[in-house]
Amino acid sequence: MGPPLGFGAVANDLAHLLGGAMLVLSFGLLYQRRLTALINLYAMQIWALAAAAGWQGWVQRSPELGVAGLIALGAGVAIPIMLHRIVRGLRIHQIVETALGIFPGMVVGIVLVALAVLVVLPATMDGPLPTRENLALALSVVLLGQLMMITRRSALAQLVGFMSMENGLLLAAVGVRGMPLVMASSVAVLALGGVLVSGVVFFGIRERFDRPNEAPR
Repeated sequence: MGPPLGFGAVANDLAHLLGGAMLVLSFGLLYQRRLTALINLYAMQIWALAAAAGWQGWVQRSPELGVAGLIALGAGVAIPIMLHRIVRGLRIHQIVETALGIFPGMVVGIVLVALAVLVVLPATMDGPLPTRENLALALSVVLLGQLMMITRRSALAQLVGFMSMENGLLLAAVGVRGMPLVMASSVAVLALGGVLVSGVVFFGIRERFDRPNEAPR
């Protein structure tokens, strides 16, 4: 059953609230330097994405978006668990070094959000306002994810930034009517595959560096 008539304003407001929550969590990822807290913030961001997809599925009467929300919810549980296991298994140092300080990084993030708004809104003048605002939020999340990948010196933190960027791309797709399910599933599978491949690479590097320290026979 779909939403009642005249529900558009509330639907748009809640969609903007969920998109805004993802943007705030992106700033949290940019601010945070501890890996454990970083992973937890990422989990919260993907849960907000799952809620946004589920909400849009109900508003647009789209079962595909509902399934996309369930996929994102499952990824929001599985990916953080695997990341925490990688951190514990490799005994990775908790403090993440940054190429920029916290304050300069946040300032650059604010500039990128302003740039996203200035680029998206004029370029989508012919589109409906809610869609334009959702795209601006999504592009902001993507840009902050890219900034995190550039400024973090930890491979695991860069991976979180990459997956946060994917969350922004999926948020943009969710805000556009008629998103095919294959888009949502491919993004979720790509994120899971990235974590698995990275885990294998990290364990391989650990084993390679441990072997020279073994006593010769």
